[in-house]
Amino acid sequence: MGALELPSASPLVLRGRRFDAARPAVMAIVNRTRDSFFSGNRHADLDAAKRALEDALEAGADIIDVGGVRAGQEGEDVDADEEVRRVVPFLEWARSSHPEVVLSLDTWRSEVAREAGAVGVDLINDTWAGADPELVHIASETGAGYVVSHTGGLPPRTDPVDVTYGDDPVDVVRDVITTLAEGARVAELSGIPAERVLIDPTLDFGKTTANSLEVLRHTADVVALGYPVLQAMSRKDFVGETLDLPAEERLEGSLAATAVAAWLGAIVFRAHDVRATRRVLDMVATIRGDRAPLIAVRGVPRPSGENAR
Repeated sequence: MGALELPSASPLVLRGRRFDAARPAVMAIVNRTRDSFFSGNRHADLDAAKRALEDALEAGADIIDVGGVRAGQEGEDVDADEEVRRVVPFLEWARSSHPEVVLSLDTWRSEVAREAGAVGVDLINDTWAGADPELVHIASETGAGYVVSHTGGLPPRTDPVDVTYGDDPVDVVRDVITTLAEGARVAELSGIPAERVLIDPTLDFGKTTANSLEVLRHTADVVALGYPVLQAMSRKDFVGETLDLPAEERLEGSLAATAVAAWLGAIVFRAHDVRATRRVLDMVATIRGDRAPLIAVRGVPRPSGENAR
């Protein structure tokens, strides 16, 4: 029997830390908003946001992703000045309190990224696929990594309506791959090294549930583009619609999707539920053969007199 062949993940390197198949990264979400779709991650209060970051690190987070605006159009209006007020003081506190932590800024606005750049942000998470073409250049100028996303051409904070990519179910996969490849090329031309270009199929954004599930099945094809892959699936609508569950009851479905994507080579996972996601990723990495068990004594000979477990 030949060796098991699995998709080979490209590593992500940020702030001197390397994330790869042996050590996938949990990107913990800290929403500085009052209207996150998931009520468990609303941290408009600064002290609550600080506690959320501390809890995430204790639970095994590798990256902290901070956002100041809800992604969907149902949320409150937030201009750039207000977004800066929400995220920059928190990032300043996070950098001074935890100088080693990898900090990510979730924004589509270059002016917000420019203000946060002085703090030492390590990653710009551009969820809206280059809607602001200056954003990738700000990431390059500040030495940050950059997330290339796919939204089907929709502008920021637009919920998908009458989405279509063609008659063939895999047409959405082709569009995702083409868009991510071009976005990654632009990021590299802007001066960002490939090891800091993170590509995200961006499930739910500009996609029906059927689209998102099809793209998830083809995670290995996204991995084959040769860049580290982010999957942001935690408690999203495609999970909720698949199981007919509200956001508060989507943990198990999110973890199932996480396990599949990790098996297929994704290495960064944006998550509300850090501890559970960390354990799933470590287990999948070990099943894949990329990570050793932390302890392996079952069935192993012991010195005489030592009790078996």
